[in-house]
Amino acid sequence: MKKFLALVLTLAMALSITACGGSDTTEDTTTDTTDGAQTEETTGNAVSTEYGDFTVVEAGKLHMSTNAAFPPYEMTTDDGGFEGIDVEVADAIAQKLGLELVVDDMGFDAALTAVQTGQSDIAMAGITVTEDRLEVMDFSDSYATGVQVVIVREDSPIQTIDDLANAEMIGCQAATTGYIYASDTPENGGYGEDHVTAYENGALAVMALVNGQIDAVIIDNEPAKAFVEANEGLKILDTPWVEEEYAIGVAKGNTDLLDAINAVMEELKADGTFQSIVDKYITAE
Repeated sequence: MKKFLALVLTLAMALSITACGGSDTTEDTTTDTTDGAQTEETTGNAVSTEYGDFTVVEAGKLHMSTNAAFPPYEMTTDDGGFEGIDVEVADAIAQKLGLELVVDDMGFDAALTAVQTGQSDIAMAGITVTEDRLEVMDFSDSYATGVQVVIVREDSPIQTIDDLANAEMIGCQAATTGYIYASDTPENGGYGEDHVTAYENGALAVMALVNGQIDAVIIDNEPAKAFVEANEGLKILDTPWVEEEYAIGVAKGNTDLLDAINAVMEELKADGTFQSIVDKYITAE
């Protein structure tokens, strides 16, 4: 796990430079999508399948924008590839549609923007559906429940969720619902912008916590467990901070692709494929 965190932090620094420059890093997965019989016809970027007709950004490809620093949903491998629940689910969807998955790795905010501007077909990065996001993009049916928790140092005076109100500084990943909710005013249930710092990804927030620069990190439960395992002296507070639903994002009004994704996801859940992917990365406790 320590090796994994080092890799994540190295990637995080590279991504922060890329995001500031306004360009995105794109990597292709090497998954063999031989289940192309499902695609009856592909002309240019138009695709006709048993799940309906739709268009994609690149002929024969399904581009997924993500932030691959969110274990176990998306993360990098030692050979520079990608793995995780979202990556494997997206690949299973691509195969059903007779397409090859391409993972476009970038900052979280950039991943949302990419699908809105037509640079990617879908966005998957542990994305929560919110009213603000629904104004600029559409979402699939929910495929997972995300539980946000709080990481603190073991000797921290913050021992309960209520104690967060006394924190000098809380760290969150930029543009996530954790940051949006936490930075809101106390009247609205937040802690105020002056008490919340946004980081490019969760790994950088955890590093700031380890270094004593902040008092707590609000992040999803599964990544939190990975970061705590990789860093001695950290723990997760017992009570969840908030629970949310994850969904796949597509461009606003792209109903045809959305309908196809929902139909495929229903099959993947019915035949056990989806659960087998989840079980591979999240073991029962």
